[in-house]
Amino acid sequence: MKKDHELKKSEETSEETKKTKKEKKHVKKSDKEKIIELADTLQHLQAEFENYKKRIDREKEEFVKFAHATVVKEFLPLLDSFEMALKNTNEAEKFVKGTEMIYAQFYSILEKIGLKPIKALGEKFDPYMHEVLMKEESDKEEGIVLEELQKGYLLNDKVLRSSKVKISQKVDDKKQ
Repeated sequence: MKKDHELKKSEETSEETKKTKKEKKHVKKSDKEKIIELADTLQHLQAEFENYKKRIDREKEEFVKFAHATVVKEFLPLLDSFEMALKNTNEAEKFVKGTEMIYAQFYSILEKIGLKPIKALGEKFDPYMHEVLMKEESDKEEGIVLEELQKGYLLNDKVLRSSKVKISQKVDDKKQ
């Protein structure tokens, strides 16, 4: 009887081993399916990302194209004023007055867009804002802007063009 019981136990163990092997095969098959599924998902995500990049590039190009339209629209009244001034060139005084008004209108549009002049005259030289073209001996402190040769401008607080300036230089006592 003990042998029968051991034989039965051995058969059960054998069946369990067969079940475990089948389960392992099933699990392995399941793993392969998961790998295929993940690879497929990865391909789809890569394709979606490529399409996303292309769409963003197109949108960026379109934005730049129409950003210019906003600025051009701001200048249309100025263009109208120039056309009107050019029609009335007979009277010099009115023409000069009209040109001054156009300048003010033009400057106003630029300020509205974010343009500001860089303050230079009488200021201490700032290499980020000024470009030295000349130096002149002076009794003023060294590095003070004596003359602005060309105006500089900031656009939304970023230097668009630096001011071209003449700065002071200490008088050399040895020369005197």
